[in-house]
Amino acid sequence: MLILAAARDATADRVAAELAVRGVQAIRMDAAQFPTQISMTATIGSGGGWRGRINTVPDGREVFDLAAVGAVYYRHPEQFVLDERMSGPERVFAYREARGGFGGVLQALAGARWVNDPVAAARCEYKPVQLALASAVGLEVPATLITSDPQAAYEWAKCLGRPIVYKPLGGIWHGDQERVRVLYTSRVPDLEELLDPALARTAHLFQELLPKECEARAVVVGDRVFAMRIQAGSERAALDWRSDYDALSYSPLRLSAGTCARLVELHRRLGLVYGAVDLVRTPDGRDVFLETNQAGEWGWIAEEIGVPIAAALADELTRSPA
Repeated sequence: MLILAAARDATADRVAAELAVRGVQAIRMDAAQFPTQISMTATIGSGGGWRGRINTVPDGREVFDLAAVGAVYYRHPEQFVLDERMSGPERVFAYREARGGFGGVLQALAGARWVNDPVAAARCEYKPVQLALASAVGLEVPATLITSDPQAAYEWAKCLGRPIVYKPLGGIWHGDQERVRVLYTSRVPDLEELLDPALARTAHLFQELLPKECEARAVVVGDRVFAMRIQAGSERAALDWRSDYDALSYSPLRLSAGTCARLVELHRRLGLVYGAVDLVRTPDGRDVFLETNQAGEWGWIAEEIGVPIAAALADELTRSPA
């Protein structure tokens, strides 16, 4: 069993601990260790599989045999750490080659079960893909517009006739001149702002602002769904619960069998074994899909209310091939 995760990852720690309790040998590794702390040597055999080993640098001690890997838990591995003596262009080239070589060999491991497959995970990063598939499997999604046209944004919002919010398409973390800014969901208070010509500089996602009885995190693991209620206790948290964790309370939440089945089918179509789904439960009892995160967090909330997600992930990683 191979766990690909950052050195400090409490969620990966929980899964590793569950595997250890079951007597499953698991090797923990981070992509940031390549190529300065670990090396790879691999050759392709006549049957199409890669054979070789991962060794430590510089002593050459074997960490594991590639052929022995039966499953990979792919969390949030960090970026490769490259030799600082290289120039900028050399580092760009070296990074690309490390991704293609080290990453490529791992993805080609014969018979290994991935949770989640990196290619499927990368596709899942596109919110338009998620929303289209969620709607296709019968989940309700908010009224949504993606545009770079200020006039189109304004006319859509006026026609909608309900409050709207802006959400970043590429995640909440944003680098800004050696600082990191966090872009939470934000309300658009004045529709005239949508006519700002600067909006034409890139794509933007706008959605209707849904009325909320509560929000939920529904963790999908294989064909199992673990739903947890997130109750906001502040105005900030009511708009985006990630902005005010201190104002949140948690409890188990029951989803209908139909919603659970549709969430499982969505992840099957996305090629994901695992996903952390964000939902809104409206005051009239509808569960509306917002997004799924193929490496979303669950540890803090599962521990709070006692949900066996680590065990479910261990079940998937140790499951025999069909």
